[in-house]
Amino acid sequence: MSESPFEAQPYSGIATFGRQRFTRDLTGVDVAVVGIPYDGATSYRSGARFGPRGIREQSLLLWGYHNGLAVAPFRALSVIDFGDLEVVPVDVMDTQRKIESEVGGIISAGPTVISLGGDHSITLPLLRAHAKKYGPLAVIHFDAHPDTWDCEFGEHKYSHGTSFRRALEEKLIHPSAYVQIGIRGPTNGPDDYADATLLGARMITLDEAMSVGIPAVVNEVRKRVGNRPTYLTLDIDALDPAFAPGTGTPEVGGFSSYQMLQMLRGLKGLNFVGFDLVEVSPPFDHSSITSILAANLVFEFLALRALRPQA
Repeated sequence: MSESPFEAQPYSGIATFGRQRFTRDLTGVDVAVVGIPYDGATSYRSGARFGPRGIREQSLLLWGYHNGLAVAPFRALSVIDFGDLEVVPVDVMDTQRKIESEVGGIISAGPTVISLGGDHSITLPLLRAHAKKYGPLAVIHFDAHPDTWDCEFGEHKYSHGTSFRRALEEKLIHPSAYVQIGIRGPTNGPDDYADATLLGARMITLDEAMSVGIPAVVNEVRKRVGNRPTYLTLDIDALDPAFAPGTGTPEVGGFSSYQMLQMLRGLKGLNFVGFDLVEVSPPFDHSSITSILAANLVFEFLALRALRPQA
């Protein structure tokens, strides 16, 4: 367990996540927070390469006790900030190889990885790394977009909008345990949503979520995921840009901050083996409200990990 990091004031000290120690020594570590500052696969506004830094800076106000779930993640777990992975801004394929290799090394050593993006292309190599250890994964995917396009740029197969199609093709995801939540906004046509469901995704659009209510969404997710090894990926644009303006492809009419907190807290007790939070773009963030929200959502991830059933 970590010694208390909360004596310093939040405006003081080096900005590691939650003021946890920066180290690459994985001995005795339960959770490694890893930055992946890559945004070379975006289709609109860039800037998510600055996301890990922005999230870390706003995490300094996380005092450590989660009142909603009655757990102190930084005390219940040994948490480190692993720093950032090396990326190649102009090469998505090389970057993905580096992510898969380095994160694979971390999780094979034991720790759970929480990744700070970066654009959503980083999730594909993260899923590859986790599937090597756990087999096909249950995936809970919060997003405004299904990210199951075949190509976004000509014949190029790898961008932030193709990650989950590739992951399903590579059998990294257990199709019956893949849920997309919060999908909304204009598309090129009706096939964009139909393609995702034909690939096996259970798509819960924003309209459906608002119609049935958050508890019903949580219940369906829990039923589909069961006790399988579960990966959670959260694109910040699942939230309404009123709450998260600092993102590359904003879509109006998303979840509120509180609704997202409700959903995450409703997932307590699932067998989470990995997490990522992506698409935070500080250059478009007013008063750092997106980074503040993102830091708190990562704190929710830590609480969920702390409350994961014992093996």
